[in-house]
Amino acid sequence: MSKVLALSFGRKMSNTDVFLKEVLLKCQEAGHEIKFMRPDDMDIKPCTGCCACVVGILSGRTNGTCIHKDDFQQISDAYYEADAIIIGAPVYETSPSGTFKTFCDRMGPSHDVAFMTEAKKERLERGIELLPPDNVFKPHIGCLVAVGGAMTENWTIMTIPVMYESMMSAGVDVIDTHVYYGAMETEHILGVPKEMERADRMAQNIIDALASDNEEDLKKWRGDGGYACPVCHQSMFRVHEGTDRVECAICGIEGKVLIDGHRVHYEFSEEEQARSRMRYAGKLEHRNEIAHGAMTQKKVENLKALKEKYLHVGE
Repeated sequence: MSKVLALSFGRKMSNTDVFLKEVLLKCQEAGHEIKFMRPDDMDIKPCTGCCACVVGILSGRTNGTCIHKDDFQQISDAYYEADAIIIGAPVYETSPSGTFKTFCDRMGPSHDVAFMTEAKKERLERGIELLPPDNVFKPHIGCLVAVGGAMTENWTIMTIPVMYESMMSAGVDVIDTHVYYGAMETEHILGVPKEMERADRMAQNIIDALASDNEEDLKKWRGDGGYACPVCHQSMFRVHEGTDRVECAICGIEGKVLIDGHRVHYEFSEEEQARSRMRYAGKLEHRNEIAHGAMTQKKVENLKALKEKYLHVGE
């Protein structure tokens, strides 16, 4: 039996809640343990950017402890204990809600699997007894769900790419994503059979993945096709003007545009795919650059005096 966690950032018992609960019910029927949490009902303070979590990990003093003493640890514990994580959010101005972004900011480097892996290695070498918990390193799979009222998918276009932030740090392999747009057309998702059927299909994808007997099969993509990036299975690119290069906004990997008649293809080398933000090598790149900056930061002379000029501007 595996554990399946759903985090809903939607209104209570509205479309997002019910979609996720339908997924959970199907997983429960298959014999899995389920848990449902609503961060909006909890006390979760915004990240202050103080970097105490990062310094704690790098120094060996903590496992990313936050200065805030709030309810976030409850979510963090449930997140790591789960084998599968489903996150749902409504679409606000083409992207997820503010509470969702606060959650992602608090996940950040304090939950980064590369930070934790390197910390464990260094602490074992130095004889430091405080080690990251084992469930940080176990395989996790995830699904993302967005619900938008707009009648065109175009107005939801940034939501799923932004939602990848919720899976990125902890190294969760996203196996399925879904956008329910046009939600304002019907009073409730319970009156839209095709969406409830899609929830059941997402549940089956989770059930099939958790039944896998090897990690590669566990984390393989099981969602719909039609995406350009072979790693995150999305199609949000930054185009480098005047070149044949594109960059996946989610993965941070670079590819080439290939034109065959009237068809456009995108090619990403194996090397680039390996360094995606969604894979360990890409996370390690980021961990190393952050660690270098945090530990060798240049000091500014007379900084307090220099700030005086700006203290009361605009007040």
